[in-house]
Amino acid sequence: MFSSLTANAAAFLAGIFALLLTASLVVFILKRRSPQRDYAELAARVNSWWVMAGVFAAAMALSPTLSLIFLGLVSFLALKEYLSLIPTRRADRRVLFWAYLAIPLQFWWVATGWYGMFIIFIPVYLFLLLPLRMVVIGETAGFLHAAGSLHWGLMLTVFNLSHMAYLLVLPQATNPAGGGAGLVLFLMFLTQFNDVMQYVWGKTLGRHKIIPRVSPKKTWEGFLGGVATTTVLAWLLAPLLTPLTGWQAPVAGLIIGLAGFVGDVNISALKRDLGVKDSGSLIPGHGGILDRVDSLTFTAPLFFHFLYYLHY
Repeated sequence: MFSSLTANAAAFLAGIFALLLTASLVVFILKRRSPQRDYAELAARVNSWWVMAGVFAAAMALSPTLSLIFLGLVSFLALKEYLSLIPTRRADRRVLFWAYLAIPLQFWWVATGWYGMFIIFIPVYLFLLLPLRMVVIGETAGFLHAAGSLHWGLMLTVFNLSHMAYLLVLPQATNPAGGGAGLVLFLMFLTQFNDVMQYVWGKTLGRHKIIPRVSPKKTWEGFLGGVATTTVLAWLLAPLLTPLTGWQAPVAGLIIGLAGFVGDVNISALKRDLGVKDSGSLIPGHGGILDRVDSLTFTAPLFFHFLYYLHY
């Protein structure tokens, strides 16, 4: 059964908009106090956060079905951006139909709560079907690269992100405080908060590069500071939005902090390999959808299975 938006989840959404209002006021003050400095990118980032938060909040609040459609659309846009970046063979254009078809099917398994099919459809059935379709076409040049690229893209943008959607259909009786929407809010907020805090700590204290060949601006100080801050915040927020108790809450925060970093640098490595700065330009100040959900591609499945193992 779908879970409704609980009082705690609604209050938390209101808190997110309060944070955005504060951010907008800070940008306004900065512009007034230092008009000679260029804050256009910062303003664009904050404005984009307003739009993203507004669309996300509407999807969560208006209808559980709409929430699933919204998350499915995010997966579609992320996969579309991924496929627009990687080199594809002309022969594989007929195979891409089956890759895109995986999105409504995967989210249908989520909507019906069919966990068994949800968990094996892409990593088993699509993993076997797509290379078979490529073989039938008969093009062998670049076969290994094409199959591997398509499999990895589906895992990241559809399979991994669909774990976030499955949080919505988990039994609400296990989490009366936050419901499914509370779990999604907990995951998404902490993932994005972790990104921001790793940036802030890195800018403030960063001295030692962590993986300069992949992401030159990331430092050990930013990484450790972000993970520590996310872990503490998870411990504070868990009672409001999740069934996690005691040691479980900080461990969930630790998982999100670590996995968020890995997801971020994983997409950074992909873009560096392809020689692009951003995956797209759909979101002003942020780049593309894939740039915004890079951390979620790792945090969503790891957080889901940690939670599922303990409480479902």
